[in-house]
Amino acid sequence: MSEKAIIYGLYKDEEKLKEGAQLLRSARIRVKEVFSPFPIHGIDPIIGIDRTWISICSFIYGITGMSLALLMTWYMMVSDWPTDIGGKPSFHFYTALPAFIPVTFESTVFCAGHGMAITFFLRSWILPGVSPKNPDPRTTDDMFCMEIESRMEDQARIVDMLRSSGAVEVNVK
Repeated sequence: MSEKAIIYGLYKDEEKLKEGAQLLRSARIRVKEVFSPFPIHGIDPIIGIDRTWISICSFIYGITGMSLALLMTWYMMVSDWPTDIGGKPSFHFYTALPAFIPVTFESTVFCAGHGMAITFFLRSWILPGVSPKNPDPRTTDDMFCMEIESRMEDQARIVDMLRSSGAVEVNVK
């Protein structure tokens, strides 16, 4: 069984990084991860990341917030304590629904926003006491890093490909 090597290619320009990723993918070499100081438009299909389901999670969180708001307003204003406000009795929920729209909207946004923040932290594994995985601290400032996991016999070929594609620095671990 061959040992694995992790190779990091550091770039100064995101376009060079994209070109390097395309070169590696055309040679059937899998790019494991890309670290950058800002999102790089179009990098996901280049390195082979499938479409994420996070938008569906956001929709579910929003629907949950909307449902909770409608249930809460129905219970408070119709079932528990019906009040005649401005000569409009709340005997039926649908007659008073326009008054509940602001509360419903705010609850939808609140639940979707907080649910997405929690999902992001859990998915990215950014939790208290857990240090983030970042191979080079310069990727938070002005450098772009590509991580490749390879067999030891492919290491020299991958390092040459990274250097030829414009990598400023190549580290093997």
